[in-house]
Amino acid sequence: MITLTDLFCGAGGSSTGAIQIPGVEVVMAANHSRHAIDTHQANHPETRHDCADISQVVPTRYPKTDILWASPECTNHSNAKGVKREHGEWDDGLFAPDGTNEAAIRSRATMWDVPRFAEAHQYPIIIVENVVESRWWGPKNNRGAVYEAWLYSMKAWGYEHRSVYLNSMHAQAMGRGAAQNRDRKYDVFWLTGTRAPDFDKWTRPYVICPQHGVVRAMQGWKTTKLCNPLKPWGKYGARNQYEWRCPRVECRNLVIEPTVRAAAEIVDWGLPAVAIKERATLGMRVLEAATMRRIRAGFEQFSTPYLVPVEGREGKQPLPIDGPMRTCSTRNETGLAVPPYMVELRGGSSSHRAITEPTATVCAGGNHLFLAAPDMALPTVATVEGAAALYGGRVESVDDMRFRMLEPHEYQAAMEFPAEYVLTPRDKRTKVQMLGNAVTPNAARDLVAMAVEALTGQDIERSAGLELGVAA
Repeated sequence: MITLTDLFCGAGGSSTGAIQIPGVEVVMAANHSRHAIDTHQANHPETRHDCADISQVVPTRYPKTDILWASPECTNHSNAKGVKREHGEWDDGLFAPDGTNEAAIRSRATMWDVPRFAEAHQYPIIIVENVVESRWWGPKNNRGAVYEAWLYSMKAWGYEHRSVYLNSMHAQAMGRGAAQNRDRKYDVFWLTGTRAPDFDKWTRPYVICPQHGVVRAMQGWKTTKLCNPLKPWGKYGARNQYEWRCPRVECRNLVIEPTVRAAAEIVDWGLPAVAIKERATLGMRVLEAATMRRIRAGFEQFSTPYLVPVEGREGKQPLPIDGPMRTCSTRNETGLAVPPYMVELRGGSSSHRAITEPTATVCAGGNHLFLAAPDMALPTVATVEGAAALYGGRVESVDDMRFRMLEPHEYQAAMEFPAEYVLTPRDKRTKVQMLGNAVTPNAARDLVAMAVEALTGQDIERSAGLELGVAA
């Protein structure tokens, strides 16, 4: 049996992923939030729980385990709130300079609980999850200095280290990835002199290269002002710090795209949506001008349903439904807009037609013409049963389009939580907040599998890649 402690356990994504690996038992979970502990306990009743401010906990209060998973607060390391952060600037180690948010600095201080617990328990393997921006934890005139000091403190307690920059949609080693574009940094530590984890096996997805067929992709790091390929850090994407590339030089390390799941897969197409122009008459909040600009931009760009950001910093753009959704933050900030076409459920000479065409003859059986979102066949995603959301009515302008916010169970599906997973808060806002703070279980699943293999010395077979015709 491999035992695991889950510090800052949140909604339980890390524990949920960990127990998917045979032989792993989460024996201890701790968090300061009552909602988090109640949710974790509802879904992991065999685990011991402690609702406490971990910075005030004596580490020996908890049992030693084989693996420590820690997810210190990440919100105040990132730019998710739409403001630029000073990443931990303070005076005398205690008080913030004028104008700096002391609560943000104290939240970043939870990172120091990791070496405290490492000193006390000497866990064989430690995995620390955070946002990629935590790499630059430090004063604005010396970015990253505090992070480097934090790493040095871990090395002082006898640990080797490697950072893993993993997008949840690409965490596919032991199963499917998340239907969400979610970049995170995982600092992995193992005791000096012990077996190092096999990072290549567990973090590089299988991808099809047009020239070489199935290959295990490698991260191609760019040279930018803040990203040195020799000291890589950052997010995935053509406009970010790395892309996936073929490892073979014959194709000049061609950029290749891993297959990912679409946001369409997690949308509950059976839920009703209200026409934008009807919101005011129904007593609903009128959409902001910025939101309407995004809806119009999406309408012009996409002929399929698309996701609309309604909060957050400027620059966020609509996203197509046939790709992963953006990272879930702690706010409910994503809406679903549905460009229309006509679906003929019965009779007629065709199954569907453009909204600009006349409808098929209405049969005596009743109204069989519905406004629908297309049902797309994707490489690794089964088609949505029932041919998508059915919304009645004719659409002649953007204002006629039907729009609704995503619901917690849709965010839950995007995060790759099981459908039966229980979120104990009653209100939607808190549920979304908990999910936005959570670890995607599939990422924890793959990294814990990597840790277990290193601890036991027994090979664990990858399940992903087999569908591409390769051996794991």
